[in-house]
Amino acid sequence: MAYEFPPLTAGDAGTVAARVAAVLEDAWQRLADYQAAVVSAIGDNKRTQVVAVRIAQFQAAITDFQQRVDTEARAFVARQLPSLYEQGARAASERVGGHFSWTLMHTQALQSLASDSYADFLRRSQEEQRMAAVFYRAVRDAARREVPLLAAGHTTALQAAKALADRLAAEHQLLYVTYRNGSRMPVRAWAEAATLAKSAVAYNAGTLNKAREAGVQYMEVFDGAGCGWTSHRDADKAAGTLRTVEEAAQWPISHPRCQRTFGPRPGG
Repeated sequence: MAYEFPPLTAGDAGTVAARVAAVLEDAWQRLADYQAAVVSAIGDNKRTQVVAVRIAQFQAAITDFQQRVDTEARAFVARQLPSLYEQGARAASERVGGHFSWTLMHTQALQSLASDSYADFLRRSQEEQRMAAVFYRAVRDAARREVPLLAAGHTTALQAAKALADRLAAEHQLLYVTYRNGSRMPVRAWAEAATLAKSAVAYNAGTLNKAREAGVQYMEVFDGAGCGWTSHRDADKAAGTLRTVEEAAQWPISHPRCQRTFGPRPGG
């Protein structure tokens, strides 16, 4: 499958997040389109061989989606995260004096961040892939057991084929992802939220590690007026407070799309 998206390059966090979301939404839409083709072939009572071809195309689309997630995740952690980490570190350097360089401490911190971010990104996509795989197994079993029995071509067979197709479509919707906790989220939304969250964490990690390197113990928190420290609804509001570097490192953000940043307070 050919994609029109160029390789990911580091840039504005919102722009990169929108690009990653667009790529994965495109791959997911292709998957949904192939699912519709499978359902249509069954509902139209096509021959078993035609249904088998459509199922194979859907299986290939699952693999394609997995590959796109992996490609985007690797590019994001290899290009965007280092850029944002360095931006955060340089911003801290302007407050504490001195300059930023990729010392061993920063290199190791980035490697750990990249590894965790990559693994988390793949975990977030597993539910989408699980849903697609469940549909694949369902239609594969239907093709083996039920579709061959519908080949007579008379009205009853067509009605039965339509009923089978309707059942498969209703039970395996790919319009959004339903997670095990019952929440629903389109692929574009989760991809964009995940990318923005990791971007914010990377920037703040650079800030905090540079402050720690300079011997700073306290950070001023810049955040939305209503944002809580550990969650958006936490009664402990974050904006304008002073937190230790260790506390800030524990809660670099408190929720998806969080705008939190930190300012070193030397001698605070």
